[in-house]
Amino acid sequence: MVSLIQPLKAAAPQSLPPLVEPGPPLAAEELERYSRHALIPEIGLEGQRRLRNARVLVIGAGGLGSPALLYLAAAGVGTLGIIDDDTVELSNLQRQVIHGVGDLGRTKLESARDSIMELNPGVNVVLHNVRLDSSNALELFEGYDIILDGADNFATRYLVNDAAAILGKPYVWGSILRFDGQVSVFWDKFGPNYRDLYPEPPAPGTVPSCAEGGVFGMLCASIGAMMVTEAVKLITGVGQSLLGRLLVFDALTSRWREIRISKDPAAPPITGLVDYEVFCGLLPAARNDGELITAAQLATRLASRDKGEDNFALVDVREPVEFEISRIPGSVLIPVAGIRDGSALEQLPQGVPLILHCKSGARSAQALASLRAAGFADVVHLEGGIDAWNARDKSGAQE
Repeated sequence: MVSLIQPLKAAAPQSLPPLVEPGPPLAAEELERYSRHALIPEIGLEGQRRLRNARVLVIGAGGLGSPALLYLAAAGVGTLGIIDDDTVELSNLQRQVIHGVGDLGRTKLESARDSIMELNPGVNVVLHNVRLDSSNALELFEGYDIILDGADNFATRYLVNDAAAILGKPYVWGSILRFDGQVSVFWDKFGPNYRDLYPEPPAPGTVPSCAEGGVFGMLCASIGAMMVTEAVKLITGVGQSLLGRLLVFDALTSRWREIRISKDPAAPPITGLVDYEVFCGLLPAARNDGELITAAQLATRLASRDKGEDNFALVDVREPVEFEISRIPGSVLIPVAGIRDGSALEQLPQGVPLILHCKSGARSAQALASLRAAGFADVVHLEGGIDAWNARDKSGAQE
């Protein structure tokens, strides 16, 4: 991906006016609660009244959303909207500090709301139990002053960027993977947007998600706190924002780097939303029905194979550590990287149909495409991956 980045000698970042007007005077209890903010000359009582009058929408109550929501609530942001449609799982607790053991199985929205209320009952929490897409983004964003994007996939990032640009709203973006974190502010009205940093999405399968590649849990706090710092600065108008600058953090060396981002004068204006899964090369599985097998169908075929009535190879294309944590009985491990570069083709069973699976279906779709290109004709992959298989096990659903 080519982006418009410049060395540090580029123009100095600009100061922006306060995003939110001050609300009514603070009550006595609020004066005590927020006294440490009020004592800072740059913020003071007026800045705290701006925070209480602000409406902030957070995309995701996960790794980045967890610390961001807690610090926004602690700072006294008056209205916090949360978009999420997921439930709390045990693997979340390594980094998603807004949730606890007692929240396992609950929606992340309900869990996050309860944690926020325990911290600051004066915050108005608005829950949006939806999957963000092109049909609802503009309507959802309209009611907020600023967006915090903690999504872990490129399709959502481009969607957030374009919707914010159309509405003229700023958004704070953060990204984490393994030991690396990035954070910036995008505001198409005054400077660069996300497309100026990443004009084109990476090829599908080339950048793993946190669920696939892992994430250093404490990194979420570092990047999430920086996101809230930028949001508070925009709301109150203090300091210089990260608009036009990208901060990159390497947790292994504890070093921050700064990169300037310029707006592309030749880029076409953003005037509408598109299908972002298509834009990012992530075609929905249902559009390739001939290449899919459902979890229920796989269970039936595995039972038939155990009886000697079917013959096929079930190939897990995830990484070895994922295979150790959870696997489908009767599967063999051949990571997708070896399939894509051809080095593992000799390990594949010959002369039998192949059924591929990964965590959610993205990597297995990439492996299937590589195998078809290499001449393997009888190949399908598991719709929804091992996530769908495990969900079927828990629900006992039958087809």
